[in-house]
Amino acid sequence: MKGGTLQIAWHGSDPVLTLDFHSTSGLLATGGADHDIKLWSLHSDETKSLPSATFVSSLSYHTAAVNVLRFSPSGDQLASGSDGGELLIWRYNESLETANGWKVLKALRFHHKDVLDLEWSSDGASLISGSVDNSVIIWDVTKGIPLQVLEDHLHYVQGVAWDPAGQFIASISGDRTCRIYSNRPQTSKVKMQEKTLFSCQNVVVKEEAHKQDGDASAGKGMSKYHLFHDETLPSFFRRLAWSPDGSFLLVPSGIHKFSAGSASSNTTYILSRRDLSRPALQLPGASKPVIAVRFCPLLFTLRTSPGQKHEHDATCSDVFKLPYRLVFAVASLNSLFIYDTQSACPLAIFAGLHYAAITDIAWSWDAKFLGVSSQDGFCTLIAFDDGELGSPMALNDVPSHIANYLPQTWLARKTIIEKATEKAPCSLNEKNSTMQAESSTKTQAEDTSGLFISERQEMPLKQCEGTALPPLPYVSQGLETKQPDNLNVPEKASDPSSQVSTRPLKLRRIIPTAILADTGNLLESSPKSKLVVTDTEGILSNTKI
Repeated sequence: MKGGTLQIAWHGSDPVLTLDFHSTSGLLATGGADHDIKLWSLHSDETKSLPSATFVSSLSYHTAAVNVLRFSPSGDQLASGSDGGELLIWRYNESLETANGWKVLKALRFHHKDVLDLEWSSDGASLISGSVDNSVIIWDVTKGIPLQVLEDHLHYVQGVAWDPAGQFIASISGDRTCRIYSNRPQTSKVKMQEKTLFSCQNVVVKEEAHKQDGDASAGKGMSKYHLFHDETLPSFFRRLAWSPDGSFLLVPSGIHKFSAGSASSNTTYILSRRDLSRPALQLPGASKPVIAVRFCPLLFTLRTSPGQKHEHDATCSDVFKLPYRLVFAVASLNSLFIYDTQSACPLAIFAGLHYAAITDIAWSWDAKFLGVSSQDGFCTLIAFDDGELGSPMALNDVPSHIANYLPQTWLARKTIIEKATEKAPCSLNEKNSTMQAESSTKTQAEDTSGLFISERQEMPLKQCEGTALPPLPYVSQGLETKQPDNLNVPEKASDPSSQVSTRPLKLRRIIPTAILADTGNLLESSPKSKLVVTDTEGILSNTKI
């Protein structure tokens, strides 16, 4: 595993608000406050410490900041939403004489305020979007018309997610509620045609605080607290996500009290498909609010060998009764956590990647890259070696009830998966054991095996391999830093990747670190980052959908 922040002018000096990977080609699309969508080609070289990004083309049509973009499951369309309620559908056409082949197919007009989040249905025929106008809209992409407008929220809708099986959609808002809608097919009496309408099934909003002995309010009944941050959350995004198999839903921006008298802590809630009325699990430990979650699109085989198994695997295996492993990323305003469904602790934690808040995260279709965008105008790319996350499950081994609604691009993944399974995987846990053994022979000052050092002068960045940390240029202690006179911002070029940012920095740079789960001594709060079971009935077991 290697990665870091690429110091290129992704969108000039403007914030990068969203990103997504194409489902087959692996192209990375980014959207920014400069109103443009840019396409990038990524490359990973074993001789270099960081992957590199090459500018491909720019899609210019939006008239305001692009807040969200997502490729369709088949990869032939791209949906993008921006300020002002603009929602565009792009289509790829190889016959076009343009360099990129993407052009605007249609504009979906109904939102009258900023579009903050969207997601495709698994068949690519429909789309849902959430907006500052407090509404969730279900779209017929082919006809370009809204099928249904859901106006139950009382504040900005900052995240939406569509169940892969098509039975549920979920939305989360600044009104501190997460709403679960279920489809209810209805037959029209006039045309005798069946159409699907969604109605609110569950509203997740509050939970009872656990009482402890000695609490002053122990005899006054159970007190309830809100499960989510209010509208003062310092982010416009609360990007939630369903698992690829549809078995559970990850919800960000959570807050939790371990007892009635304790302080609130940031967390991510996990809702089971069996009971979507309340959280079944939670992932505490983030120092800042969680703003986005994203699942790796591949399913992995369970770890069985002693070298691959984690000491906490048994705990999670009792909760996630799945015949495979799912890997997912959780992003707070300033950190990134990588989990799987077979470990109670995170596989890896990345901290101090950016100067400003993280805005979005995305996995590549082959699980080779994980991308992170930020308001500081930069993106972080993390590259994984073959087998580092585990052995991808072959398509023939995927349970039939899951394979029925997996994206069609799984067929294209079959070749990649077969190649990966032929190689002997070296899991993160095996690397953790090796690092822990090596660290016992080093002093704490000399141990830099977990550090990714960002050097401002070079593009792409290089990883520090020495024992002494290099000085970070233009770093202030929370004060505005004056830009050196000998550096000039280059003129706008056709290739943004050739532009190295030299704008002054206003926040102190924290050295980016990758903390592996087994090295708990590197992170004081690592025990707090463990998965916490709030429902002990084992309701996350896999059931046929």
